[in-house]
Amino acid sequence: MNEQRETVGHGGTPAAAGGMTVPFFDLGRQTRRLRDDLSRALMDVVDSHRFVLGAVVDDVERKIADSLEVKHAVGVASGSDALLLSLMAAGIGPGDEVIVPAFSFFSTASTPLRLGARVAFADIDVHTFQVDPDEVRRRITSRTRAVVVAHLYGDCADMRRIRAIADAHGVPVIEDAAQAFGARHGGRCAGTMGFSGCFSFYPTKNLAAIGDAGMVVTGDDAVARRLRLLRVHGDVGGYRHTILGVNSRLDAIQAAALRVCLPHVEEWNARRRAIADRYRSGLDGIVAVPAPSALNRPVYHQFVIRTADRDALAAHLRDGGVGTRVYYPLPLHLQEGLAPMTGRPGDCPAAEEAARTCLALPIFPELRDAEVDYVIERVGEFRRGRPAG
Repeated sequence: MNEQRETVGHGGTPAAAGGMTVPFFDLGRQTRRLRDDLSRALMDVVDSHRFVLGAVVDDVERKIADSLEVKHAVGVASGSDALLLSLMAAGIGPGDEVIVPAFSFFSTASTPLRLGARVAFADIDVHTFQVDPDEVRRRITSRTRAVVVAHLYGDCADMRRIRAIADAHGVPVIEDAAQAFGARHGGRCAGTMGFSGCFSFYPTKNLAAIGDAGMVVTGDDAVARRLRLLRVHGDVGGYRHTILGVNSRLDAIQAAALRVCLPHVEEWNARRRAIADRYRSGLDGIVAVPAPSALNRPVYHQFVIRTADRDALAAHLRDGGVGTRVYYPLPLHLQEGLAPMTGRPGDCPAAEEAARTCLALPIFPELRDAEVDYVIERVGEFRRGRPAG
């Protein structure tokens, strides 16, 4: 889900002596452009006196469903809650087994455990960072009750193969599409190819709110009805509760912010693709760059390279005024917080290699070409005299 505490301003990048400063992420460049529209939208909510759910939430749910070409969108409090409610809607409970990728944000694996389920970690393809369908096939058993797929970094997992494997076993596939709003696989939007799709609108996302917010999308009428009940403690009205749910409602203020940003997201995603192409052209052969499938149209929530001397490169870039991040320094099967499901080193070697070698470079729609070129120059400067890794 990638909802960790993230610097959303300048990013803390030190100024380079005699060089350019390139922040890892600068939300201010975007919010300054949208400030007047956001201010009006938020004051409209204040004047309405309806701060939780309500007409503005209904409207943004319809608009997001239309944007993703799916029948239903259900607003919830966060991306992590979107995943939790999806698992609840699928009937996941104590003792059930859920397959999850070994390389993703923590909540991809922690939410099944919150419901008393067990997790089985599937390794990834280190070249794409996406869960390996052959690993899903290897992990699926008669005890498996769901497969969670994370569309990492704004690209898509191979849903065609994964769905074929899961469908053969009668197992639902839940898409963690928190980082992939607008990405496509085989022409279909991320989040619309399984039982349900889960989105986070944390402020650093491609489509962002101004705080925590999330959404679940589905093409199934019955699933949508169940999700709408689950987010309000199962209340059908008049304090009559028919199922055991949670309190996870989308705030109207967050919905209003999303409604302002949604018309821009296609333009923003196109700019991210252009930046990624520029990086790829300048860095190919210098470091390992992302290699999307021909079936996919990524939206590059992150542009993540791989190199064996990752930490040294990150230090060199920091000294040159370039912000970077590591997503993620420890794969899920080695996370202490997931005990007793924690595994051992060597269980998922591709995920472990990714954790040792991955480095996210600056990418956001307002990043300037000159800044991208400076990052490329600094990476090339570091690489001179060193073998490509």
